[in-house]
Amino acid sequence: MRMRIGRYAVVLAVVLALTAVCSSARVRAFPPLFTASVVSPKTVGWTSYRQLNRLPELTSGVAAAQFASTDPQGANRDYWDGPQHCLSLLLGQCVIAAHAGAGEIDGIWFTWNGGDVRGIGNISIVLDGQLVVHAPLQDVVDGKLGAPFAYPLVGNASQSSGGVYIHVPMPFRFAMLVTTDSSSFYYHVTYRTFADAAGVSTFNPHDPASDVLNTMRAAGARDPKPPIPGARTVGGAVNLAPGGTAELADVHGPGSLTAIRLRLPQTTQVSASEVTAGGRAFGHGGSSTFTMRIDPHNNGIRLTRRFDPEVTRQSAEVVVDGAAIGRWAPNQPPASPSGAYSVRASSQGQWQQESIDIPAALTRGKSALTITNRFISSDQDFNEFTYWVDDWIAGKLQRTDLLQIADTASESAHDYHIVGQTWRGERTFDYPLGSDELSALARSRKLLDGLRLRITFDGETTVDSPVGEFFGSGFGLVPVRSLMFGIDPDSHTFSAWWPMPYASHVAVQLYNGSSMPVSGAHADVTTAPDPGAAAALTSGRIGYFHSSSHAGPTVPNQDWEYLRANGTGKFVGNVSDMIGPDNRSYLEGNERVHVDGAPTPQVDGTGTEDYYEGGWYFNRGPFNTPLHGNTAHLTAVTGCAPSSDCTAALRLWLADAVPFQNSILVGIQHGGIDETPATYSSTAFWYGRGNVHW
Repeated sequence: MRMRIGRYAVVLAVVLALTAVCSSARVRAFPPLFTASVVSPKTVGWTSYRQLNRLPELTSGVAAAQFASTDPQGANRDYWDGPQHCLSLLLGQCVIAAHAGAGEIDGIWFTWNGGDVRGIGNISIVLDGQLVVHAPLQDVVDGKLGAPFAYPLVGNASQSSGGVYIHVPMPFRFAMLVTTDSSSFYYHVTYRTFADAAGVSTFNPHDPASDVLNTMRAAGARDPKPPIPGARTVGGAVNLAPGGTAELADVHGPGSLTAIRLRLPQTTQVSASEVTAGGRAFGHGGSSTFTMRIDPHNNGIRLTRRFDPEVTRQSAEVVVDGAAIGRWAPNQPPASPSGAYSVRASSQGQWQQESIDIPAALTRGKSALTITNRFISSDQDFNEFTYWVDDWIAGKLQRTDLLQIADTASESAHDYHIVGQTWRGERTFDYPLGSDELSALARSRKLLDGLRLRITFDGETTVDSPVGEFFGSGFGLVPVRSLMFGIDPDSHTFSAWWPMPYASHVAVQLYNGSSMPVSGAHADVTTAPDPGAAAALTSGRIGYFHSSSHAGPTVPNQDWEYLRANGTGKFVGNVSDMIGPDNRSYLEGNERVHVDGAPTPQVDGTGTEDYYEGGWYFNRGPFNTPLHGNTAHLTAVTGCAPSSDCTAALRLWLADAVPFQNSILVGIQHGGIDETPATYSSTAFWYGRGNVHW
């Protein structure tokens, strides 16, 4: 990384010893979670992604933890808004993470101001007394520092739908410190602690890790693991009646299942018309004014406004060239005072559009109109995203001008001004699907939920999951491009590359629990011999692969559990399909991870979309990155139930896998305090030996 290390770095290095030993009482110190006296070799730094075949290893002497802006009172105020919240203050900087001892920072996430993190200023990361990052956070997540801080190892709010993240693994031998200029934001820093520094080298920001970046950029398209000699693929056609089971592979001898590929041509990709737009809002006493071009030969014009209808009872007076002509009133459009024109409101998905027809007497012969909207009423404020003008010319409407709010060039060109602004941001909403599209989507969802992948290792079935969730989303044939699995809608192909060891036998089956026959499908299963697998599994050095799935309604005052298991292992990720109220309040829920019976969670988050490393209810819509994503979003007009919202999301914990020696509970709230009724279906991925309890 190209940076100047000056007096700031020297001062930080001098005081690091005091800060890193957590001298401030505000800095949490987690006790070691390991119980083994002998520490196993561990994957550190880039090795975690270069040697993904080592994922089944059950390393002792490693613990996972997280610093976050979680409400300390357990309510829903999961953000910082001043220096009083910082773990401590250091030379005017807000300390957000500090640890004494060996370990590794594996993930950093922030959001603020709809995903615009420029106000946070610089982020500084000190490892073992070395300043390895000191730059504006916005520059870091925009990739301006260069490799290894490049997409998709870092991402901004456009790439991660409202959140920003850093997934560069940064090991340290004796201390780490992370600070920011500002102290107002949502954030989490996920890290691991090591029992000792054996095999740990301090992170080198000058190593571009080009091979890891290339692997990440191919996520969802190819196996990210190193090739294994002797690997063999068996495949064939799959035709299944409802209730039937097909055997995809049956292999004997010690080895590892390395890849599964299904082609389901019966699934259909259905994509809603999605629009992302910037907008502003004004409140009581406020207004907006702008100029729109029109054709002088018009026979009247139609002015249309795109807005967010989640804010109800919005109304504003419309003034054209100084004359009041009517009102925007989306909930109950009134008749015009003169009767010379009409006001119409039409709901189109989550976006709503409203038009007002202005008669030729007010527009003919003019080449431009000055339009002012004056606040009348709203349950919150009056928002506006896009305006456009269509002129009546020879009996037909012709588009003559468009104003995009919050776009600097467009606002300047239309002399846009706002008074009493209450909000500026961005929204991504859909327009409705047609009946044929809705039917095709429903069929795909039904099949992806009813088909189940079942895998038995050495006589024990540890995988029994809906096909959709196992490969990334049960809400239709949608793009999924994660590092360990993916869905390619163009080829109707579902792929997974988890390393899955077995001592003597593996059997892979596909069960059709849907009411639809499966025809024309194809499956490929790749396995590789591994003479050492039996001894490694027997000794507990590696664990069996599990995908633990369940579905049902949420319970008031209880977290939804992704995984509750007794035994030894490590949690490496999950996929969740969530259905909740259309205001998306269920996404207020925080993740909470308890390891080995600890009453205090090792991981305690700030929100569901934050856990999946987006922000603001995924305000840029669905997205994919190698380690997290919001793979699908459906509303009542795009395939979800009436008055409901459907969200599919994934999160992988690979470098930052959460180990446990006796038990683990990974859960998430539904709503800010588990108060929002919802229906969830989830699949947790983990390695080890143990029993799952729901």
